[in-house]
Amino acid sequence: MSGEQILIVEDDRAVARGLEYALEKEGYRVLRAETGQQALQTAQEKKVDLILLDIRLPDISGFDVCRRLRQEGLRQPILILTARDESVDKVLGLELGADDYVVKPYDLRELISRVRALLRRSYGELAEALSGEKIRFGDIEMDLETLQVHQKGSPVYLTPIEFRLLRYLVTHPNRPIPRETLIDAVWGYDSDVGSERTVDVHIRHLREKIEPDPANPRWIVTVRGFGYKFEKS
Repeated sequence: MSGEQILIVEDDRAVARGLEYALEKEGYRVLRAETGQQALQTAQEKKVDLILLDIRLPDISGFDVCRRLRQEGLRQPILILTARDESVDKVLGLELGADDYVVKPYDLRELISRVRALLRRSYGELAEALSGEKIRFGDIEMDLETLQVHQKGSPVYLTPIEFRLLRYLVTHPNRPIPRETLIDAVWGYDSDVGSERTVDVHIRHLREKIEPDPANPRWIVTVRGFGYKFEKS
């Protein structure tokens, strides 16, 4: 894919300009915001395909931006930029709906690789896969063409990463899937967060959105010491 629009949320203008230059060199279009409020307004008003979100902003934190974007139903991938020595940022970012993170100081080549992989996995491969097919289980319906999920006719708002994770599980029913396999299939690279934490957080998000009782899941069950599997009735 090429020409996608990326929103850089970064108050350090030198850093933002460097990111902008690197992304535009790869063929992406770039929008910039220096504050959390600007980021929220831009994401709501413009077509944004991916957000690069710094945690330390001058008004509200990147965590608040991430949380509010997800609460408002915005589903584009969010890649958090965080300090290397603040591991709590990595976990909290995922908890609030981010798809992955990159630590500072980061290698621009790695960052571009993460951006490319998230865009490809979130849009390109999903949009091309099994056009028109629908998957149903219980009161859930997944439309693989529109990338929409409905429960009892009401929309369930999944991020592209969550949709891909659910799609992978339901198309491999009754088969224990290692976390490492899910990382490779859904993210397309080894996340620095660590496979267990990354997958576990997103699985919990999925359960909260589709399971009648997330604490006692019916569909997405844990295979202790291994990974997860989708229980097909």
